[in-house]
Amino acid sequence: MYFHTSHRPVQKAALPATSMPVIQPTAKPASQAVARFMFAAILLIAALAYTQAHAELPPLQHQGSTDYVSGGVGLDESTAFKAAMAQFPLALTFASNRDGHSDYVADVQVVVRDSQNNNILNATSEGPYFLARLPAGKYDVFATYKGQTQSRKADIGSTGTVRLIFEWK
Repeated sequence: MYFHTSHRPVQKAALPATSMPVIQPTAKPASQAVARFMFAAILLIAALAYTQAHAELPPLQHQGSTDYVSGGVGLDESTAFKAAMAQFPLALTFASNRDGHSDYVADVQVVVRDSQNNNILNATSEGPYFLARLPAGKYDVFATYKGQTQSRKADIGSTGTVRLIFEWK
């Protein structure tokens, strides 16, 4: 009860419940920072996925009936080669070990011979990865880097990928 200046009692009308102002809780600065961080993380993941999905191999080369591709310099191309390895029966990787750590190398001469010692492929790798489509069979694979030749045996099946790593010291 309130008193008016005329000293008569005046009653204040009660406000209906629906007209009461509703106070909404505001977002705290910490939760806004978390939301911004999550948004940035989602954008980064999307950008990486886009890069991986759109990384392309260099053009396919042909020698006789053999298709091959080499390269892998740079993150995009390296990612593309790693993703494409399963599509080729033979996958070669080249590295040089210096001062206790390995570095990928390029300009490796690659020779592939079949079981009758016929040259099937003779090419220079333009990067640390070399992928070749060979028919099923047994092969000798030679890789020469800075005058040093290494060899490996590859038994190519009708499915799958034979992965060989050549490392020079």
